[in-house]
Amino acid sequence: MNEIRRIDYMSGPLLEQDLAPSPLLQFEQWLQQANAAGIEEPNAMIVATVDADGQPHVRTMLCKEITGEGFVFFTNYDSDKGRQIDQNPRVALCFHWQPLHRQVRITGVAEPLSDTASDEYFGSRPRDAQLGAWSSAQSQVIDDRGELRVRWEDALQRFPGDVPRPANWGGYLVRPSSVEFWQGQPSRLHDRLRFGTSGTGRLDDEHAWTVQRLAP
Repeated sequence: MNEIRRIDYMSGPLLEQDLAPSPLLQFEQWLQQANAAGIEEPNAMIVATVDADGQPHVRTMLCKEITGEGFVFFTNYDSDKGRQIDQNPRVALCFHWQPLHRQVRITGVAEPLSDTASDEYFGSRPRDAQLGAWSSAQSQVIDDRGELRVRWEDALQRFPGDVPRPANWGGYLVRPSSVEFWQGQPSRLHDRLRFGTSGTGRLDDEHAWTVQRLAP
C-alpha cells in the first residue's frame, strides 16, 4: 500500500468572535472565499440519505441555491435518493473546500419544492440537460450506454420545441437543524463551531441559533 500523504493545516483559526451572526451569512462568506480561491464547483456537496433498511447512501451533487430557508438541489424523484427521502426526509450535507482546509456539515429535513419552483429552474437548464432528464431512469439498471442514447434521441424527436419538466423531476429544500463550520488547524486541533436549533430554523434568523464549540 502506498504511503498516505498527510499535510499539516496552517490556516488561521475560526474564533467565536469572528463568526457571522447567522449561519447564512457565515456560509455566504466562506462560499465567496471559496470562489475567490478558484475552487472548481464550490457549490458541490455530499448528500447523505438512509434507505428503509437503515443503510446510509452518499453522493456528490450541486447545490443550486442557498436561501434563508435552506439549501436547494434538484434530482429525479424516482432515483435512489428520491425514494429514500420519501421514506425518511432526514438528510445530511457536507461542503468540502480542501484548498482552504474547510468544510461545512449540515443536518436537516428535505422537502419537495413546489411545482412552480421546479418548473422555473428546469426552464433555465440547457436544452440538452432538459432532454437528459427525460432520457435517464435514474438509478435503474440498464443494458448499456447505448440505451441512454436511444432514449435521448427519442426525447429529441418527442420535443422539437420547448421541453417540459418531467413530473418525476424536481427540487428539494433542506431545512437545517444544525450547521457546523470546520476549519483545519495545526496538530489536528481543528476549530469546529456549530450553529444548532431546536427543530429546524431559518438560516438567516440570527435569534434562532445557539453556537457551540466542538472538540476536534
